[in-house]
Amino acid sequence: MNAQVQSKRAQLKQAKLAATEERLQGLALPEGGVWATEARQAALARLRDMGLPGRRDEYWKFTRPDTLVQEEVPVAEVFAHDEAPVFDGIDRLKIVFVDGVFNAAESDPLDLAGVEIERLSDAAKADIHWAREVFGVLEARGQSPVERPLAAFNTGFAEDGVLIRVTGRAEKPVSLIYRHESESSDAILHHVVRLEKGTNLTLLENGPAAARLNKVLEVDIADGASFHHVRAQGRDHQRRAGTHIFARLGAESVLKSFTLTVNGKLTRNECVVEFTGDDAMAHVAGACLGDGDFLHDDTVFITHDAVACESRQVFKKVLRNGATGVFQGKILVKPGAQKTDGYQKSQSLLLDEDSQFLAKPELEIYADDVACSHGSTSGAIDEEGLFYLRSRGIEEGPATDLMTLAFLAEAVDEIEDERLAEEITMRLEGWLARRRG
Repeated sequence: MNAQVQSKRAQLKQAKLAATEERLQGLALPEGGVWATEARQAALARLRDMGLPGRRDEYWKFTRPDTLVQEEVPVAEVFAHDEAPVFDGIDRLKIVFVDGVFNAAESDPLDLAGVEIERLSDAAKADIHWAREVFGVLEARGQSPVERPLAAFNTGFAEDGVLIRVTGRAEKPVSLIYRHESESSDAILHHVVRLEKGTNLTLLENGPAAARLNKVLEVDIADGASFHHVRAQGRDHQRRAGTHIFARLGAESVLKSFTLTVNGKLTRNECVVEFTGDDAMAHVAGACLGDGDFLHDDTVFITHDAVACESRQVFKKVLRNGATGVFQGKILVKPGAQKTDGYQKSQSLLLDEDSQFLAKPELEIYADDVACSHGSTSGAIDEEGLFYLRSRGIEEGPATDLMTLAFLAEAVDEIEDERLAEEITMRLEGWLARRRG
């Protein structure tokens, strides 16, 4: 690299750090006990070292981060509708947040056999807590080789969220419900889930949360434990969200995570998975439906650092009226991670010529006994299939919906619980029907 290029990069980095310091002016870390304070201070130091994200950053070249990092919160009108809440018919323990603040009156008692649940704001006051080994720790591990400054910002400044420690087999799901009531709300939520050996938990999330949301979920899955995660990101048209999942898997553990996203002006979902124990499995999937002024970005990084582990990424996007979809997915296989099975698939269905799908699939492999593949495609409705359905007496609108649901089915099939899969499918059908008017 010549001196001129080095100088230019140094100037850009200095400008980025200066902008970060300007953004941090007037912000103070939340008060807390020893463990939380140490984690927050370390996160702030990471953030100051890397700087907030900018459009010139490699992993942000498809998505402008400006409105996620600026001081002023873009206004997002509260979306009124009479549709029943997602997962409403599922027996679950409900924990409600309104504009990013825990609402005890609308939440269930935080009591569930085999599960310990605390608010972050309460637990952070203690000097010693089990969360010390997870809070900010998985986020910090996930900063290399790709920097994720929004997550560091979250660890430093989040005051609310839940800490969940699973010590048995949870008898029903824990459901995090996010309500948006203020058109200028700015929510920062940080959740931590720790599953001890041989335990299991299903975590549900739904709702628009706020006008702007920065959310981190850290999940530590011990040997033989299973974590199932299904979320439906809310229908508010103008909301913006940047979310991160950081997961660490022990031996013979299981992670299955699915995300449904409909509407929203800007959504960036990042998922960082690390295999540290042999014979573990991680499936990460998503389905999104975008219409008009809509940008949806799935960025996934899976690191195989153990033997005989399986990872699967399946992402499907349906885009219309100029909507944009982004997928950036990487599988990193480290030396010694033999018998790795890594699969990655990202596809888009473009319902008009104005929409676009931007994809960057990657494999980086340093072991020789592996089976890894990736594929990314983008296309329109199959005219032959549409003609077949029309010839059977199905009108064009419903026929297009049937083909769209068939396209999304592979992602939805990653949901293990049939009740939850049916709920998601029903929501997809509703969205498509409303778009037909």
